[in-house]
Amino acid sequence: AFEYFGVYFAIIISVGKKIFSFLIVLFIIVISFAHAFYILLLPRSEFSLEQYNINSDDPNNPWKLAPSYNQIIDNNGNINSNPSMIQIPDKNTNMFMDIRTSLFAMYLFLAGDSSALSNWEYTENPSIAVLIVLFSLLVVVYLMNLLIGLLNIEIGEDNNRVSYLIQKAEILAEIELFYLLPHQRRWRTWFPEVIHYYADADKARIEIERLIENGEWDTKEFTELRKILLEDLQIKHNPIDNEVILEKLKSNDEKLEKLKSNDEKLEKLKSNDEILEKLKSNDKILEKLKSNDEKLENLEKKLEKLGKLLEEIHAK
Repeated sequence: AFEYFGVYFAIIISVGKKIFSFLIVLFIIVISFAHAFYILLLPRSEFSLEQYNINSDDPNNPWKLAPSYNQIIDNNGNINSNPSMIQIPDKNTNMFMDIRTSLFAMYLFLAGDSSALSNWEYTENPSIAVLIVLFSLLVVVYLMNLLIGLLNIEIGEDNNRVSYLIQKAEILAEIELFYLLPHQRRWRTWFPEVIHYYADADKARIEIERLIENGEWDTKEFTELRKILLEDLQIKHNPIDNEVILEKLKSNDEKLEKLKSNDEKLEKLKSNDEILEKLKSNDKILEKLKSNDEKLENLEKKLEKLGKLLEEIHAK
């Protein structure tokens, strides 16, 4: 019976851990809107809830927001401008007088109750209308639907017996590490040397076959126990074949490594060829420079001869 309900406790705990950061972001956004409404709708003039004050020009004064009743003075339907009856306001008339009630008003708005903002005329207060639209679209529509989607995803992932067992193991490990006395940890009734595990034969057969297919069955641990399980469950398994396959896989891996090393060598050779080509091009450039130097030397010699001839001509 505990296991039946334990699955749901595991879902509650695991999903709560995963969406905790999202809830913090949501809470910060709600606080920011509550603070904005608090700044906008806070009464600017002094007032008293016990003393009538209707002459104030402050539109956020609770006496201005309280419901009032006017009297019809004649048969033509004329209404007396001075109210004949007014409901005494309280702290909930303007919930934005205090930051705490402002935050609670935003929570009510998030839950679908927007009556805290219905005391103001939206045509005369467009900023209130803009904030209401932003809050409804961003928080009520977008973030709340996003939260519902995240909850569906996380519940689908954790709605199984494995999540319950993992959660149970984590709780037991925490209890054993931090909440037991040293002599309690030595009790054999609580911590036996041998633990008997019960498993369904069909499920165990399916799991063993899966491990064999994935190559995870043949390990060096519990060899005798694995043989007994194979015999009892009537599973045919030849570890020699697996060893041959493993050897082939190892040889293939070695071949792949050799091919990779050969590829690296080829790349190095290609890079060396490129370097040689660059050197050859540099040699050609050097040869051209040498030929240019020879030509310059010849020109210098000719210029010297011309200079001597000119000197002889001037001397004559």
